[in-house]
Amino acid sequence: MIPDKKQRTAEIIKRLKKAYPDAHCALVHTNAFELLVATILSAQCTDVRVNIVTADLFRKYRGPEDFLSVAQTELEKDIHSTGFYRNKAKNIQAACKRLIEVYGGNVPQTMDDLLTLGGVARKTANVVMGNAFGIASGVVVDTHVSRLSQRLGLTKEKTPEKIERDLEKLVPKKHWMMFPNWMIYHGRQICEARKPKCGECTLADICPKIGVVS
Repeated sequence: MIPDKKQRTAEIIKRLKKAYPDAHCALVHTNAFELLVATILSAQCTDVRVNIVTADLFRKYRGPEDFLSVAQTELEKDIHSTGFYRNKAKNIQAACKRLIEVYGGNVPQTMDDLLTLGGVARKTANVVMGNAFGIASGVVVDTHVSRLSQRLGLTKEKTPEKIERDLEKLVPKKHWMMFPNWMIYHGRQICEARKPKCGECTLADICPKIGVVS
């Protein structure tokens, strides 16, 4: 075990980078707007399901104007299988309305501006900033990043915002964009929520929760 958190984080990054050299954002998109919508849809939903839905969605709706040209109920039907479809449809249309009225139909490139859009909190904003614009505005904290950060002893916090603050102190800024991708890949393939595959884990010897589900 490496007691110093910064040293342990550096070793975690080194090993995960080697284990998942092809790690990337799993949400399929061709531009910042599509990524914004896909990330809103990804709340409480798998990326696989979102990609299935957006394959048709992005053919029907090309931009903010298209999403506002239909009734909310129609959009709800189109995104129904992602769950929480009423709230998601409402947020997407609210975001599109503001994009058109305030930002000329373009997705803004600052955290403060993104946070004014419907359905956008720090996680979504960080996803868009990092993967669409290549800007390291923070560390994306989803369920995988949250779970692994706690198991690996990088944080004792429970809320995404506080976990993000802890990770920003430990993870070098040059890795802010890729660190979540490595953690997500590891969370899906090895460090699962209910049955972590500790015997196959490249981090087993530096994990304080080895074999313990938390």
